[in-house]
Amino acid sequence: MIDMKLRYQFRLYPSAPQRNQLARAFGCARVVWNDALRIRQDAYKQGKPVPSIVALAKLVITEAKKTEDRAWLGEVSAVLLQSSLRDLGTAYSNFFASKNGTRKGPRTGPPKFKKKTSRQAVRLTKAARFSITEEGALRLPKIGDVKIRWSRELPSEPSSVTVIKDASGRYFASFVVEAEDKLLPELDLDETETGIDLGLSSYAVLRGRKIASPKFFRRQEKKLRRAQRKLSRCEKGSNNRRKAKLAVARIHARTADQRRDFIEQETTRIGRESQAVYLEDLNVKGMARGKRAKSVHDQSLGRFARALEAKCARYGRDFAKVSRWFPSTQLCSSCGSVEGPKGLEGLKIRSWTCSCGAVHDRDENAELNIRREGRSIVAEGRPDT
Repeated sequence: MIDMKLRYQFRLYPSAPQRNQLARAFGCARVVWNDALRIRQDAYKQGKPVPSIVALAKLVITEAKKTEDRAWLGEVSAVLLQSSLRDLGTAYSNFFASKNGTRKGPRTGPPKFKKKTSRQAVRLTKAARFSITEEGALRLPKIGDVKIRWSRELPSEPSSVTVIKDASGRYFASFVVEAEDKLLPELDLDETETGIDLGLSSYAVLRGRKIASPKFFRRQEKKLRRAQRKLSRCEKGSNNRRKAKLAVARIHARTADQRRDFIEQETTRIGRESQAVYLEDLNVKGMARGKRAKSVHDQSLGRFARALEAKCARYGRDFAKVSRWFPSTQLCSSCGSVEGPKGLEGLKIRSWTCSCGAVHDRDENAELNIRREGRSIVAEGRPDT
């Protein structure tokens, strides 16, 4: 069994004094980040050596606490301040790796100064000696025992906890834990392997079934529009504007929660029912720039793909991505000719007839072609696209 690191997130219910302490912690972590970033930028502009994390910690934490302007840094745990500095170091490492071309994924820019935003977070490691009490509360240094709602048990002792306040005013504790892979019994490959054709009219087309598009954002759009209209009419800086802004954030949070739950349930079901999964590798960012951008963001296809890949790895299922350039929709699954609908106009065509006489449902034909191509990728040991 292989250990892997997972995140478990639970809702927190801090009291009013604890919310004030957390607000102070968020602010202190932000100030330490900004002070350290300013020192690094000044050193770079002056051509001086960039100070190390240890040197920065001495300057912006240890020495800063002795000054009148930064004496309040001593009111929070020093561990979360040090975590903020380590996060800054990681941000710079990612920037340099991205600049050199050694980092995978989209290019990352240099770290920026942090502002007080609606979403805030601080991270505590084991050095902070946070703990879970016998009564089931989360004990945080200099904050106290915070009420937490446990929806499931942690598989192991957490190595760190991140306390998050989201835009809707909710608090969460996100634990990093080590967990073993949940290898499931092997299924018959020929009977249970499936290709997945992702789309907008149907969320996903699998072998033998379709997942309807839930359209969580579209359902809340009218309610959101009304709440945003009310927000725009409120006077800036007023109490009513603060309440209206919170109402908008809560609608967004509800939509995001529904979407996240939907993706988790569907990917878990696919991982349990399929021995091999072959997924179409879509250019989601490119799709999100077009006329259907709102629907693309509502589907959250990128999150679905990442969650499915992670669960297949944990369950011991085969997983492969089929190139976005593979003509899964245009290829006839009967004769192999590429005669299917093409271009933007072709998106409106849901079924088509090949010259060989075969009549195809657009999505089902694409799923079958993706399944065959994915099987070839796994058999030949080709790398994922």
